[in-house]
Amino acid sequence: MSQEQFDVIIIGSGPGGYVCAIRAAQLGFKTACIEKYDTLGGTCLNVGCIPSKALLQSSEHYHQAAHKFANHGIEFGDLKLNLDKMLERKDKVVSTLTTGIAGLFKKNKITRFIGHGKLLGDGQVEIAGSETQVIAGKHIIIATGSKPVELPFLKYDKQDIVSSTGALAFDKVPEHLVVVGGGVIGLELGSVWKRLGAAVTVVEFMDRILPPMDKDVSKEMKKVLSRQGMKFHLSTGVTGAEKQADGKWLIKGKDKKDKELTFEADKVLVSVGRRPYTEGLGLETAGVKVGDRGFIEVDDHYRTNVEGIYAIGDVVGGLMLAHKAEEEGVALAETLAGKAGHVNYEVVPNVVYTWPEVAAIGKTEEELVEAGIAYNVGKFSFKASSRARCMDESEGFVKVLACKETDRMLGVHMVGPTVSELIQEAVAIMEFMGSAEDMARTVHGHPTLSETVKEAALAVDNRPIHI
Repeated sequence: MSQEQFDVIIIGSGPGGYVCAIRAAQLGFKTACIEKYDTLGGTCLNVGCIPSKALLQSSEHYHQAAHKFANHGIEFGDLKLNLDKMLERKDKVVSTLTTGIAGLFKKNKITRFIGHGKLLGDGQVEIAGSETQVIAGKHIIIATGSKPVELPFLKYDKQDIVSSTGALAFDKVPEHLVVVGGGVIGLELGSVWKRLGAAVTVVEFMDRILPPMDKDVSKEMKKVLSRQGMKFHLSTGVTGAEKQADGKWLIKGKDKKDKELTFEADKVLVSVGRRPYTEGLGLETAGVKVGDRGFIEVDDHYRTNVEGIYAIGDVVGGLMLAHKAEEEGVALAETLAGKAGHVNYEVVPNVVYTWPEVAAIGKTEEELVEAGIAYNVGKFSFKASSRARCMDESEGFVKVLACKETDRMLGVHMVGPTVSELIQEAVAIMEFMGSAEDMARTVHGHPTLSETVKEAALAVDNRPIHI
């Protein structure tokens, strides 16, 4: 029986996979995308980036109405939370966007297969769905993403002890939510439920939250989130959990001094990282090499050790971010078409969608010190921003790191309102190897939050205007 032949077959329809599929189709490749779930978009659109941001936005509106609108002369009677409506809106946002990707697949004539893709070798891929079929392709791309790490002594029961997926769909606001892990996902989802009325305790093994980020960012966010009522236990490892007679959980931990601690909770979010999703892909059958931590090994052009098989996104490691996967998808499709596909990993921004937000790009101050690179620092507080004051959002700062010799921008770190958008100015300037002076000399509208970025760049040369 003849098999359907494709130029490009992509396994996985997350940000890396679906973007790669669209770009490949635009370049004239006959393209197929295999996704085991009924909806496209992978973790990001279905149970990750998008639903979490929808809940973050809704919960922030609720928090503003409850605690900040009165400062603006806007007063309410009895404020009520309709959690069902909030979750319904979140689901509608997800549905709209995943349906939109399906429409883009049709527009670009991408063949979509629903089922589990498995490498058979020799350019063949088995699709196990409602019925099993085999297709063949010249180029096979693995874009299966990642899944949450599960602790052996704190296994998910998908009801009380949950991953980020479960924390998006609690049927009521927890009385006490314990978050294991003080990284991006833990702080974002912890913020959602804190704003809606839960007591939230974050237990983090390292000595600070957001460990990979600049220390100034970590310190500022701990202060800000503590003021919001979130509690932190740092340098503390969780060692186990025990369900009590009343149905609540007793989470056991131990700090660096071997002091034993306990935390009672009705819900527990375990957020200690993600691991590559490679189960059942047939990597051994196809001879694809995998590293010690389970990530698929690729070269600078996303080629595995097996000719014709490639991998992109979370499954290859590095920054496990949706936009990084998207850029790799585009770069790979263009490389296959003989173009110069490339990703500049030095300028991939990282964002935390708490409030205030966090955004960062490039080197941290600690990394520059460790590397022995001489640098200058410019820092400007949102407290000195007229626009931030008008918004009643004056927490946080912008910090610019520039080479002492050349003034080239090496890193930018922000805590503040809508810094997820402000960081893009730094991305653009650093992409073109610009200097702090370039950013300082660029005219910024007044009054805007973006003036804070300009002032931080001016501060690199000790000449800020408004401090």
